[in-house]
Amino acid sequence: MKTLPGSPTSSLMDVPRGVWILGFVSLLMDVSSEMIHALLPIYLVAVLGVSPLAVGVIEGSAEATAAVTKVFSGAISDRLGHRKWLAAGGYGLAALTKPVFPLAPDISWLVAARFVDRLGKGIRGAPRDALIADLSPPDVRGASFGLRQSLDTTGAFLGPLLAIALMYLTANAFQTVFWIAVIPAFLAFLLIVLAVREPRPAQPQRPGRLPLLSRGELIRLGRPFWLVVAIATAFTLARFSEAFLLLRAQSVGVSAALVPGVLVVMNVVYALSAYPVGALSDRIGRVALLAAGLLVLAVADVLLAFAESISTLTAAVALWGLHMGMTQGLLATLVADTAPGDLRGTAFGLLNLVTGLTLLAASAIAGGLWDWIGPGATFTAGAAFSLVAMLALIAVRRRIGSNDAGPHSPTP
Repeated sequence: MKTLPGSPTSSLMDVPRGVWILGFVSLLMDVSSEMIHALLPIYLVAVLGVSPLAVGVIEGSAEATAAVTKVFSGAISDRLGHRKWLAAGGYGLAALTKPVFPLAPDISWLVAARFVDRLGKGIRGAPRDALIADLSPPDVRGASFGLRQSLDTTGAFLGPLLAIALMYLTANAFQTVFWIAVIPAFLAFLLIVLAVREPRPAQPQRPGRLPLLSRGELIRLGRPFWLVVAIATAFTLARFSEAFLLLRAQSVGVSAALVPGVLVVMNVVYALSAYPVGALSDRIGRVALLAAGLLVLAVADVLLAFAESISTLTAAVALWGLHMGMTQGLLATLVADTAPGDLRGTAFGLLNLVTGLTLLAASAIAGGLWDWIGPGATFTAGAAFSLVAMLALIAVRRRIGSNDAGPHSPTP
């Protein structure tokens, strides 16, 4: 299947059916998750009295849990030669955690539910991304990852919108909103189980007695893949948890009921930009667009550091969403471009392991700077890390190899 130059519509039509279904699975799960997560930082700080530093540690630790899990689930999917049922198990586990949020009697239950929810995300993430790579021809790979990201992010702004509406209708009844969030989570699980068909594995199943991460396989992933991981690590230091966007909104005077609107603005821009950027990268390459996304993040962080009005905050949050649309799908596509086909699950797992652990450090640093100096220091540091990551990417772009050439790249 070939795309017509300059025609994103033809590229969209060429995206495989399985990728569309996985995108809607992500959309439903994100509606559920973001209805809860859009309110959770404010609930922890304003209702339970938790400090911003503790929020950073909780959020970073939860994401790190997901990252550590991804490396094993991705490698297991490579060993088995199958991805779907591992991904489905992760979605099912996340769905089972959702009723814990309205039932939790104290903060320990909320923290535990957050961790188990992220564990489910860790189980599903790498096999799902590897499955998308398996389903997608090279000439629409960027479009496929961009579409999945756009649908996922559509759920990420519908969730906060529902949270805002329900908080208004229920007079800020957090538990009621959390109960309603249970429904789309279970719908996502049913959709992946009943509608996704996995392609026959192109590679033979490898012996299960081998270690999940053998030295030979780490070497075989190749230098271009490890350079992508290094750039993603530097980038993650700048992209700490979005919980700090919510806290920043509260600090400039946004009411608790409207704070989820921050995620709505961010995710609308994210959803609208992810697919066009992915499709464009199939034609002109990935690295220049990724570098531009890092520059956008630096600008957003500077605005957030000095924001004193809701209008400045809104502009900064919109730019944050644009940088997400310009980077998240491209990083996943670069992994698919550079990793051997039979090691894609391992590759996505390793990427998420390294960036998840980095996110833990980044969120802890962000929370510490917020507590000790103020919000301005948190976002100024983020801008500095963004510029460093952008310069590093420019320096190594040629070493990533011909896989950045777009649809004419060799199939791994």
